[in-house]
Amino acid sequence: MNETTQISNDPNLKHEEIATLGGGCFWCTEAVFLEIQGVLGVESGYAGGRRPNPSYEQICSGATGHAEVIQLRFDPQEISYKDILSIFFATHDPTTLNRQGNDVGTQYRSVIFYHDESQKAIAEALIKELDEQSIWPKSIVTELSPYNAFYKAEAYHQNYYQRNTEQGYCQFIISPKVAKLRQQFAHRLKSA
Repeated sequence: MNETTQISNDPNLKHEEIATLGGGCFWCTEAVFLEIQGVLGVESGYAGGRRPNPSYEQICSGATGHAEVIQLRFDPQEISYKDILSIFFATHDPTTLNRQGNDVGTQYRSVIFYHDESQKAIAEALIKELDEQSIWPKSIVTELSPYNAFYKAEAYHQNYYQRNTEQGYCQFIISPKVAKLRQQFAHRLKSA
């Protein structure tokens, strides 16, 4: 399945590709990618499970098999899929199975839902490269799975960090990730 679309026949207009990524709590991952130049939109949601249209409460039980994910649209002429994945790996711990910090359960697993064989190959090559560089003391356990479906999360999950920056979870968990992004990927940030 090819998720590349052209908005118009005008070659000067943007092209779009889609990436679906889970790196723990989707509030964190969404906050990171909303700041990246070339990212056209980000939605929080659920993927990789057995139940169609799950609710947040259902996925939190762990019984549906879904992961908290973001689905982002990006312009590959501005940012490559490999660069998207490089940011993804740098802003969460891809070496912990079914957890990110205090968030524990399969819904918090590190996962890449690839949309075509090209995305799969890029992800496999980058994981191999990062493991060979021994960036982390343990090997990457990020799951690679073919994309099947994405279910948009409830409205109160969308743009959560931007709407709740004073909330404790946002200050202590998300803000440090955003700060790391801004320092490590300053050249990739949208202009203010």
